[in-house]
Amino acid sequence: MPRQVMRMSLAFEASQKLDLPVQCHAERLSDYLQQEERVLGALLDSRQLTKIKPGHYRYLVTSLQVFQLQVKPVVSLQIETESDTLVMKAVDCELEGLGLVDDFQLSLESKLISDGHGLSGHAHLSVEVSQPQLLRLIPRRVLESTGESILNGILIGIKARVGQQLISDFQDWCQPAPSDALTQ
Repeated sequence: MPRQVMRMSLAFEASQKLDLPVQCHAERLSDYLQQEERVLGALLDSRQLTKIKPGHYRYLVTSLQVFQLQVKPVVSLQIETESDTLVMKAVDCELEGLGLVDDFQLSLESKLISDGHGLSGHAHLSVEVSQPQLLRLIPRRVLESTGESILNGILIGIKARVGQQLISDFQDWCQPAPSDALTQ
């Protein structure tokens, strides 16, 4: 007997673009992007990131408060690197500690590209979810605009980390190790 698929009643999405000139060592950005674990640790909170195997990670997203619900997504990420590009995709997601939602689906696709002068890229994040009983009295459009605002905030936070933490880590990575400096 085929399993009946429940229609997800709420959907929201957000996108961000990145164009970030890098002044120092921009020609080494392609090599840096190949440092998958290091780059992810700079993009996301490394304390919430667990490496499953090369190219696969589990990320515990910071708890989000949506009206009366506290949501803690756990996302499985797949990372692919090419010569000058790092691609990050969500391949699975679950909501930890929340039994109020029947269906939940998260989609993430982002690219970070080294173009020789800096970094460019884009990220698209979307969520489809059944409307929890607790929130049935709140109009659908209010829930969706709140969801879009939350997703946009997540992407803006990651974009800020690229501009600050990732670039700082990249500059540290470019510095010669103390033993290298002594032998030159």
